[in-house]
Amino acid sequence: MIFDDTPCTLGEGALWHSDLNALIWFDIIAKRMYLKPIGGQRRHWDFDDHVSAAGIVDADRLIVASSRALLLFDLRDGSRTPLVDLEADNPVTRSNDGRADPQGGFWIGTMGLNAEAGAGSIWRYHRGELRRLFADITITNAICFAPQGDSACFTDTDQGVIMRVALDADGWPAGDPQPFIDLRAEGLSPDGAVMDAQGGLWSAQWGAGRVARYDAQGRFDRAVMLPAAHISCPSIGGADLDTLFATSARQELDAPGPDDGCTFAVTVDERGQSEHRVILPSSVS
Repeated sequence: MIFDDTPCTLGEGALWHSDLNALIWFDIIAKRMYLKPIGGQRRHWDFDDHVSAAGIVDADRLIVASSRALLLFDLRDGSRTPLVDLEADNPVTRSNDGRADPQGGFWIGTMGLNAEAGAGSIWRYHRGELRRLFADITITNAICFAPQGDSACFTDTDQGVIMRVALDADGWPAGDPQPFIDLRAEGLSPDGAVMDAQGGLWSAQWGAGRVARYDAQGRFDRAVMLPAAHISCPSIGGADLDTLFATSARQELDAPGPDDGCTFAVTVDERGQSEHRVILPSSVS
């Protein structure tokens, strides 16, 4: 069940890289990105700022979200090139949850360093343009996309409701977000999320020690229990796209257990989507 036993203070941003047969994830507080192939050795890279999420450009390059910019990161030599500022003039915020969309864009959420109320936003980087989509969010999370590419989900963890918004053909929101999965009555805190190939949404639930699957209509299906209190971000990968990975955190725990902060892997019945690729403008690529 334990994929990697590195104890992250705030593990986040789980991302399956099929070209490398590897999982990528972050420890936001440590300002570090990890990569570990199935059956291979773990590697890591350190950054000057908090880093939290990535999107795949190609076999060798990622777009990485830091607290001040989106960076083009080369896995071969560790070099990084700034693409665009991300709230660089706001010292209160950092990046948080993010994921590439089916139309080649990259969605990235921000939040306050101390979870200041309403300090965060969700942005989309698409072919060189960075545009704010939604504002006044406290803890941005659960960014994921339906397999048909016609809708996106996200949440404010502080509010406890996963929202869904329709997308146009270019991947921009078309209309207002609507409640999709309401977890308030159960007292659950939705963190990161990913959708499988059937349209099921897998929600990491902070403080509940689990990743819960909801079907394409938003109805609870089942929960995968994991031996860490704060499960933070899921990804579905592996050679057959049937391995559920999940990061966790030791943050906010008075007495962390031996598995808190570890990254987990569990075989599931559903198949995941292949991660989408970020399309760069011709001036960069």
